[in-house]
Amino acid sequence: MDWPHEIDTEYDEADFGASVGLGDRPALLVIDLINAFTDPTTRLGADVSDVLDRTERLLAAFREHDLPRYFTTVAFEDSYGDAGRFIEKVPALKELRLGTEAVAVDERIAPIDDERVILKKYASAFFGTDLGTELTTDRVDTLVLAGVTTSGCVRATAVDSLQHGYRTIVPADAVGDRAEGPHRANLFDIDAKYGDVVTTDDVLSHLSDNG
Repeated sequence: MDWPHEIDTEYDEADFGASVGLGDRPALLVIDLINAFTDPTTRLGADVSDVLDRTERLLAAFREHDLPRYFTTVAFEDSYGDAGRFIEKVPALKELRLGTEAVAVDERIAPIDDERVILKKYASAFFGTDLGTELTTDRVDTLVLAGVTTSGCVRATAVDSLQHGYRTIVPADAVGDRAEGPHRANLFDIDAKYGDVVTTDDVLSHLSDNG
């Protein structure tokens, strides 16, 4: 990514933003590309067609190389008792009810075969889920993150991914947000502190070269 020169220089001089690279066993985590977020007519949605296209390419490559793939969705019971204060802070989340089409993965990148959809209640894909167990079972050492939103669930998952000891890779063109400002600011912060911000083509080239 191209960051403003003065910001980039300040961080470089302070030894931020070193590259961690991809390890031997990467997995793809598709975050919240569900109908409520991919349909721009909903209160939670935005036009993320480009993100869906890039995610589709990543999925195809990870499937071809038989590498682990996971999806997440976020959904709540009718009582919203499982939503805590999150639902108070973001009332639009009431659209995300268990068992509805709103919380189904967009059919354009729908899971196939044994690809799991992990149900979460909050931003991070790790919080309150069994994702960590899945990753350990599958011997994963690297998480490649795609999906939405960059400033919300992608960032939260990137932080927790680092904290759980995984190499964390975020293809900038395979994640999206409702506005460009939060998208770019959070990519900059992830790249400086939590993982490598790259492109989809970078990931695909790595898989091709190491397949």
